[in-house]
Amino acid sequence: MKKGYLVFLIPVFAALALSACGKKYDYSAHLSEIKRDIFSASTEDFSVTLSCISREHPYASDGIACPRSEIGEVTLVSKKKEAGDFSVFVAGTEWGGEMSFRSVQDDWFYSESMPSFPEGSVTIRVEWSGGSCELEATSVKNEGTMSAEEALETAVAHEKEYIGRLMQNGTFQGEFRVRLLRRDVNYYYVGIVSKDGRTLSLLLGAESGEVLARREPV
Repeated sequence: MKKGYLVFLIPVFAALALSACGKKYDYSAHLSEIKRDIFSASTEDFSVTLSCISREHPYASDGIACPRSEIGEVTLVSKKKEAGDFSVFVAGTEWGGEMSFRSVQDDWFYSESMPSFPEGSVTIRVEWSGGSCELEATSVKNEGTMSAEEALETAVAHEKEYIGRLMQNGTFQGEFRVRLLRRDVNYYYVGIVSKDGRTLSLLLGAESGEVLARREPV
């Protein structure tokens, strides 16, 4: 081999070797659902929650992550059952509309695609027969709350053996669902869905990353 070619190929081989050794598998490419943030507000008459969700379409437990779209979902719980129909809007935008009553959950619900998610806080206008008001809904997240991507990395680290069984030819055969939850404090639900539709579920502390509960696939 000529010396010139050797000089040229040495850095190429070195770069390839470093790339192969340092490359980290991107599990986020298999995310089918992410609940990124929750905004909440309440009055004496009702409470309102806006959830910011990135979700695949069609939504299915098939272990295959499809392209996602950004969705805003609002739930309203009325403390006065005679309050009547509700509509909800994000102030200063065209986002919003008439809510539907869900008898099973005993709440009002509205969902629509959302071009961009708010950060920190958002003003929500609630309208009903005979009245309206504006509420400043604030994010439940704090400085110590992990991002959804960090929660996924934490779950993967906890479940190396299980996830290893779902790898085939170096590719993960499944999908992930990561949802921010709020029950007095923040949590993350992480679902690991295999291609047979079975789900391993984890509940993580949103600040500590500690596994608080684990449910095997059934």
